[in-house]
Amino acid sequence: MRASGIFDKTYQKDIAIVRSWQHWMLLLGTIAFLFTIPLFASYYFINLLSNIFVTVIVVLGLQIVTGYAGQISFGQPAFMAVGAFCSAVLTLKFGFSFWLALPLSGIAAGVVGIIGGAPSLRIKGFYLAMATIAIFYVTMWVITHLKITGLAQGLSPPPPKIGNFVFDTDERMYYIIMIATLILTFFARNLVRSRMGRIFVAIRDNDLAAEVMGINLYYYKLLAFFISCFYAGIAGSLLGHWYMLVNAEQFTLLHALTYIGMIIIGGLGSIPGAYFGVIFLKLLDELMLFSSPFLVDMFPWLGMGSAASLSLMAFGLVLILFLIYEPRGLARRWEIFKTSYRLYPFRYGEQ
Repeated sequence: MRASGIFDKTYQKDIAIVRSWQHWMLLLGTIAFLFTIPLFASYYFINLLSNIFVTVIVVLGLQIVTGYAGQISFGQPAFMAVGAFCSAVLTLKFGFSFWLALPLSGIAAGVVGIIGGAPSLRIKGFYLAMATIAIFYVTMWVITHLKITGLAQGLSPPPPKIGNFVFDTDERMYYIIMIATLILTFFARNLVRSRMGRIFVAIRDNDLAAEVMGINLYYYKLLAFFISCFYAGIAGSLLGHWYMLVNAEQFTLLHALTYIGMIIIGGLGSIPGAYFGVIFLKLLDELMLFSSPFLVDMFPWLGMGSAASLSLMAFGLVLILFLIYEPRGLARRWEIFKTSYRLYPFRYGEQ
């Protein structure tokens, strides 16, 4: 954000992500703060932040394929599972280092996504959504029936380590997850500002016009799908080594619906929107978790079963409200705030 009267004099400065020294100070201060959180924060808060960062990685990938390229995908949990099991197998059974298994798990998820998505990307809309659901079930069935993946029992991958230093606590794993999230956010932010990102938006807005302009629709749709699956695979690898347990029950279709809801609430076609949606729904889950006992005491007729599903009901209600009153999500509210900040103390429309 910049105050009224401050403007860019060159195109290079206008398209820069960080435009002023105040932005640099805010960015560096935020990163420094994130690095110091484990020094004073509680175990619960660190766990919550790590969970948010892992989810942000998944939603960033979904934002690229759905928010920018316009391809609806419900397969993110399945590709997370591919990345998690691939990383677990490589480190546990083949002796690979976690630092090598992490990118390989993302690539493996991307390759599986291409194999599964290649036929389905010939279609779009509702049919593509149903095809990705089919990909999810096929992928999960294969994973749970392979002996190398531990069948239904899953695997227990070792924690990452550098020499004799082992990342075997939540505080230590937090640093790996946080740094990976920052790197992937930087990549996604620059990707959507590049020629490739503009092609994704052109395909989303009008694929027929994009094809007439000479864009290879199938190639770029498949590329967006690969990048999305790569992000999911990285998130799955981080999750598996953080929990030191990889099980098919960790990746469900309900998670896919939640990820879609996050980009709708946060704002489709917005990198900050991925953060807004994830943080909003994660905090909503925490609020419902803490308020459930009080609601049960106040409304006994709800029953413990209804209180346990309170977060799901709240998610559905919030999603409906956003679709009706703010379909462009929290990212639009953020843009409105920034615009008003830039105009202050002047008011739009006044002479």
